[in-house]
Amino acid sequence: MNDWINHPAMKNIDPVKLELIKTASKQTQGKSGKSLAPVMMALITSANKKGVRFTPDEMSLIIAVLKEGKPKEEQDQIENMVKMVTTYMKKGGV
Repeated sequence: MNDWINHPAMKNIDPVKLELIKTASKQTQGKSGKSLAPVMMALITSANKKGVRFTPDEMSLIIAVLKEGKPKEEQDQIENMVKMVTTYMKKGGV
């Protein structure tokens, strides 16, 4: 799962955001799609407390990296988690 750090698109991400992503990555190791939701919520909340906002493109990249190498069922769980987090954010949760 740590191969994501070498992903070409990661080189353009703000170092503060990259640290938050690294922390979330450590917390998600070995977890399935459904278990990722609390970690993603914590990542977004932690970023917001530091005044950091992830762009939609950055969030898409993070999700794409999370899905790499996962079975189709787990990728679907990740997609469902993303929808849940997105809905929560639109309602002003974070």
